[in-house]
Amino acid sequence: MDWFQNKKKKAVEQPEVEAAVPRTEAAGGVRGKLDEIMSAGPASKGVVMKLYLENFKHLNKIFGYDYCEELLGQITAYLSGTAGGNVYRHIGVEFILVLEQFSEGRASELGDEILERFDHVWTINGIDCLCSAQIGLCSYPGHAQTTDELLKRLDLAVSSASESGPNQLAVYDSVLHTQFMRKQAIAHYLQTALENHEIEVRYRPTYNLNTGRFTRADFYMRVFIQGIGLIGAGEFLPIAEDSGQIRAIGYYGLEQVGRCIAELMEAGKEFDSICMPVSPILFLQENFLDEVSRIMESYHIPAGKLALELDESALGSAYLNINIIMQELSDMGVELVLNGFGSGYTPISSILDLPVQTLKLERMFVWQLETEPRSASIFGGLIQIARDLGLHIIAEGVETENQLNALNKFGCEYQQGFYYAPTMNQDVLMKVIGTSLEESRLTIEEEKLKLKR
Repeated sequence: MDWFQNKKKKAVEQPEVEAAVPRTEAAGGVRGKLDEIMSAGPASKGVVMKLYLENFKHLNKIFGYDYCEELLGQITAYLSGTAGGNVYRHIGVEFILVLEQFSEGRASELGDEILERFDHVWTINGIDCLCSAQIGLCSYPGHAQTTDELLKRLDLAVSSASESGPNQLAVYDSVLHTQFMRKQAIAHYLQTALENHEIEVRYRPTYNLNTGRFTRADFYMRVFIQGIGLIGAGEFLPIAEDSGQIRAIGYYGLEQVGRCIAELMEAGKEFDSICMPVSPILFLQENFLDEVSRIMESYHIPAGKLALELDESALGSAYLNINIIMQELSDMGVELVLNGFGSGYTPISSILDLPVQTLKLERMFVWQLETEPRSASIFGGLIQIARDLGLHIIAEGVETENQLNALNKFGCEYQQGFYYAPTMNQDVLMKVIGTSLEESRLTIEEEKLKLKR
């Protein structure tokens, strides 16, 4: 437990818990204060800071309610002593600090000072803990004219800070505003994209070094939004997760993969599997296993033909639940692929407990083969580990002949990337899957030319 320490790291003067003063009762107090400053006109200006205690729920599970109430008291007292009187407990484990007549620069300095405090332990009844925080700043009236606008912008700033890791600060500005508007536009578009069949389905074939043929393929989705352009799944799926649309979009993708597998088999194509990346949120849906089972039965998919991919970074705190679901999927005949192998998110000892059949190497290693000689040793070691465990291994992101030659030296079984083939629709995949490089050369070259037009 990285937040639990048996020995105090640094002596930091702790305010008395009783000093946790007023204006901490509820969100009502802060709402009134924000309404007051936002309605005071141009003469009223400053910065509002929102502080979110990121790992507080975990602390509550470990140390209990009484301990964490004392912790909140210490944090409130510290904030009040550091920032002055306008400190409010907001919703849950959020604090709002109203910094009247502050510039953004001055508020940022204060935020950095506060975050530095959160780098050190808090001591309650002789027991130390580390509590991480995220801070968002928004100036008024420059970036918000109403209380609701201000609160939304603070939420966005805190969210932006969270993306950078623990104990970070973000300021709401024009760049963040542009990002916010883009996300809103994408979320709005996704509401009707499924109904209008505007989600484009693509596949990228994977080359099998042992057979000399394309025997696998990965499933992708993308959308084209007027005024924004082509949006890949890497951008719109996290937005779908936040907006609650991931279930509908994920199950739509699963249906497409099931249909594709059925049509490939009907056409007599020889292939190993078609793989769909799965969001951890979708993976943990209550009816996910039922939906996978329905797809396999509806399209008469035999064991091993459907592969589901989960990113190594998604295991985290949900490891136990994900492992249980993986075991059931494996029993159903689903091939399980772990993406990002070698990224360091999960110890190899934990991977041993997962019923995965295939590992996808972190693409960074492939890219570094040309520029960083030492990466070759790491790369070779990872391939050997997979081989010793009896697992298939895929190297993705192959873009140059030098990378290809390096991979072949290591005997990397499966290889994927633009060097071999770009993404393609299902009609083109039907021509490529099961073929050799020479047999599919003209088709693939034509697909690459389309991207240059």
